[in-house]
Order: sequence, then C-alpha cells, then structure tokens
Amino acid sequence: MEHKYVVDARGEQCPIPVVKTKKVLDSIQGEAVVTVLVDNETAVQNLTRMGKTAGAQVASQKMGEHEFEVTLTVHDSWEEKTDSREETVCIPDVKGNLVIAVDTAVMGRGNDELGKVLMKGFLFAVTQLPELPKTMLFYNGGVLLTTEGSDSLEDLKSLEAQGVQIKSCGTCLNYYGISDKLKVGEVTNMYDIAETLASAAKVIKP
Repeated sequence: MEHKYVVDARGEQCPIPVVKTKKVLDSIQGEAVVTVLVDNETAVQNLTRMGKTAGAQVASQKMGEHEFEVTLTVHDSWEEKTDSREETVCIPDVKGNLVIAVDTAVMGRGNDELGKVLMKGFLFAVTQLPELPKTMLFYNGGVLLTTEGSDSLEDLKSLEAQGVQIKSCGTCLNYYGISDKLKVGEVTNMYDIAETLASAAKVIKP
C-alpha cells in the first residue's frame, strides 16, 4: 500500500528542507509519496537533485509567487536504495545564462510523429542537465508545448519551479487561438524575445 506524507519546509533555507525530507524518507518502508512544500527555487533544485540521486521519481511545480511543491515517489524501500547515501550538500542556484529557443512542437525534419517523440525526449533531457537554462522561449509552433494538451507540461512545470523562465510568444498564442490555454510560464513579446536572445551567453535551438 502506498503511503503519503507532507513535509512543510516553507521559510527554511538549505539544508533544512533536504534534511527534513530525508528524515521522513528514512522512516519509510515500501512505496510512498512525499510532498514537500518550500518557498524558494534553490530548495526545489536541491530536493530534486537529492531525490534523483537516490532513484526516486521527482516532480515539482510552482504553485504561486513563493510557493513550490516537490513530490518524491519511492517505489522500493528508501533504506535499500540509499545504503551509501552521500552527505547532504547544498548547491547554489544552478542556472547559467543559457537560453533554449523552441520554434516548433516537433524536433528535426522528416516524420512529425517521430519529431514529437524526440521533442518530448529533449525537454525531459533539459530537466536532467547539471546546469539549467536561464530562459526557455517558445514561439510559432513551439507554443503548442506550453499549452493545454502538451505531453511536456510536467517537465516544463518542473523547470519553472526550479527557476527557469518559461516564456511563450503572445502573438503566436493569439494566431493559434490558444491564448486561454497557456498552462506553464508567462506570455512574452517579440522585443523581449530579441533582447533575451541577444544577451544570452549561449542559445540552443532544438
């Protein structure tokens, strides 16, 4: 039977959220879902890193201006998976000045169904990068990835919770008639897109 726990670490700075969460996880036997409430992006990053290192499934979401929720799903005994647990280490904000610009809902040319699979895989891979992008821009067909029905919303919400700016072109949303279906990030304009690209240390376009 799956057990559910809630850890309220709001108002706490690293390493306290990680320590509190580990204490709960250490007491778990079998399957469990632990929901951690925090109020800063760095805590989300550290909890995500800790959970993934130990083999838990991790999802995170920005609930409000300073409200974040990190969910760790453990399928086996946490104790078994963490016999050689590393010491709790706090890492600073791991966002560089990398910008990812997405102008289509598919990746590569050829078969669009394959392209959708590749794009979903790419966006998941971004969540695993040791240094997260500072901003992700979505324009033209790319806005289909940030709106209702997208298979990548969970990954994008996780990135947003960790402080990555998710921005979708307002003109593009209007053109496709999906302005009211935006599910992650914020609406932006072409001036901001141009400024963001011009000031980036590196731009990746999948």
